[in-house]
Amino acid sequence: MLKFLVLIGLLALLFYMLGLKRARPPQAGRPEAPPPAQPQAMVSCAECGLHLPQQEALPGRGGQFCSAAHRAAFEARNPPPA
Repeated sequence: MLKFLVLIGLLALLFYMLGLKRARPPQAGRPEAPPPAQPQAMVSCAECGLHLPQQEALPGRGGQFCSAAHRAAFEARNPPPA
């Protein structure tokens, strides 16, 4: 019975020490992880519906497009009003 209690105590001490090691702030000289990227506004391609970041989308007459080929295909099917 006593051996069992000593074993439980040692395991508890081990888990406690491991928990403290994880919660410790980064030490000087160690590089910190970069901050997480900020969320970006997403748009969908007017031709195929693909979602992509607004900074990567190509503007066109009918909306935002994922590629120049999709923009050209959409604009060929939908000519500007005369």
